[in-house]
Amino acid sequence: LTVPGAALIGCAAGFLNVPKIKGTHTAMKSGILAAEATFDAIQNSLTESDFDTRLRESWVYNELRAVRNYKPSFEYAGLYGGAIYSGISAYLLKGREPWTFQGKGHRDSETTAPATKVKSITYPKPDGKISFPLLENLARSAVDHIDQPSHLHIKPELKSLVSGKTAKSLTEFAAPERNFCPAGVYEYVEDNDGDPNLIINAQNCIHCKCCSIKMPYEYIDWTVPAGGGGPNYSLT
Repeated sequence: LTVPGAALIGCAAGFLNVPKIKGTHTAMKSGILAAEATFDAIQNSLTESDFDTRLRESWVYNELRAVRNYKPSFEYAGLYGGAIYSGISAYLLKGREPWTFQGKGHRDSETTAPATKVKSITYPKPDGKISFPLLENLARSAVDHIDQPSHLHIKPELKSLVSGKTAKSLTEFAAPERNFCPAGVYEYVEDNDGDPNLIINAQNCIHCKCCSIKMPYEYIDWTVPAGGGGPNYSLT
C-alpha cells in the first residue's frame, strides 16, 4: 500500500465494503493510520512507513476480508450464483472461507454492450406522481454550475468516437450517454452538413459519474467542478 513518497488509502485502494455499499468509515480510518505511520516515520528518520502493517492489524482489514469474495463471486457464478454464494458467505461462512476469488480485472466500460446485443426499452411517460419529467427532476436537484468552466471534456485522442456519421458511440452503441444521463447533459446535434456531434451541457451535471465509468472506451474526462459544488436536494 506504500511506495516512496505516497500511500494508497480509501477508495484509491478499493476499501469499499461492497454488501454495505459504504466506504467512508474505512477511508477515514485508513487515512488516520497512514497519517500516524507517516508521522512516526518522519519522527524516527525512517525511509518507509509501516502503514501496511498497521492497516492489517486494524478493524478495517478484518471487515474487508470478511466480504472479499462478494463481488468476485458474481463474476464467476453470474447473478443468481453470486447472490446465493454471497448469502452463504454472509450468514454461514462469515468470510472465514479459506479461499479468495480473484476478480477478472475488466473495466466497467468494457461491459457496455453494443446496441445490436440488447433490446430497446420503451419507458412509460412520467405520471407526475411517482415519476417526473427529466427537467423537473433536474430543477429539484438545485445543481449550480453557472459561470463555471466545463468539468466534462472529451479526451482529445478519442474525439472521433463522438463526431460525424461514423461516431462509434452513436452508430455502435446507440448513444448510451444520451440515454442513461439523469440530467440531460449529453445530446447529439446535427451540424450544417447533417453530421451528428456530441454537445455537453455540463451545467446540468448532478455528479453521478456514470458517463466516466460506463461509456465505451472511457472517452469522457470527468474532472472536479470549480468550487466542488453539486446537487443540493432539500425536503419539501
